Amino acid sequence: MVTDTSSLKPANPNKQLWEKGDFTRIASTMRESGEALVANLGIREGWEVLDLGCGDGTTAIPAARAGANVLGVDIASNLVKAGNERAKEAGLENCLFQEGDASGLVALGDQSFDLVVTVFGAMFAPRPFDVASEMARVTRKGGQIVMGNWIPGDPTLVAQILKISSAYTPPPPEGFVSPMLWGVEDHVIERFGKAGIPKENIAFSREKFVFRAPFSPSQFVEVFKNYYGPTMNAFESAEKNGKAGELQKELEDLFNSQNQSPSAEATEIPATYLLVKALV
Repeated sequence: MVTDTSSLKPANPNKQLWEKGDFTRIASTMRESGEALVANLGIREGWEVLDLGCGDGTTAIPAARAGANVLGVDIASNLVKAGNERAKEAGLENCLFQEGDASGLVALGDQSFDLVVTVFGAMFAPRPFDVASEMARVTRKGGQIVMGNWIPGDPTLVAQILKISSAYTPPPPEGFVSPMLWGVEDHVIERFGKAGIPKENIAFSREKFVFRAPFSPSQFVEVFKNYYGPTMNAFESAEKNGKAGELQKELEDLFNSQNQSPSAEATEIPATYLLVKALV
């Protein structure tokens, strides 16, 4: 049975960021890797699955196709709408998307889910200790939390996009905790430890998510520039400082250097992330 969280009233300051642009344009290049990740989770018919920071359903939709009852929760109302439209088009009555905040899942009961999944989602929510606590709270005993988190300083695509973009934006406000710390094992262990999950119940591996697009890397830069909130903010700041051209060149050099497609008119770029599996 899918849970309705329509009464959630998120107070997440990231809401404006992720409603900016249209992340579905990025998500469309991530579908194959999302499906592959879900295929390895061993989802069983009738499982209750929560997908936090679900976007428009890159992992939620495959999980529902595998037979789970899936609730997708995201801070961005436009992505929730897009996810519900995708589920409807796919005929998946067992998949529901609702707006909500990973830092405070106030409408979700304790031990409601067999599996909590968050792939490049909850890592961006504020108050990471609250995020870990909430994920542990809503997961049933014997259930599992699976996180996919970008790794700080990693030389592959997304970590470098965020690193380059941050150099062109104003410094974050006092008290800001970098979302990239979810890609550091010691921080993950500390956060889940405070939530009651011991270190020995947490496993880590480094995996690849591949971005695939039927257009050139330079065109892919334009997609990030026009539709990905952090990159949009970076270009807005760079424009004010007369450095938009520099930012454009840095990103185009990055995308072109990491493209593994045999065709110059297509893009295939792998990005390394930290896969976290925590047994509750």
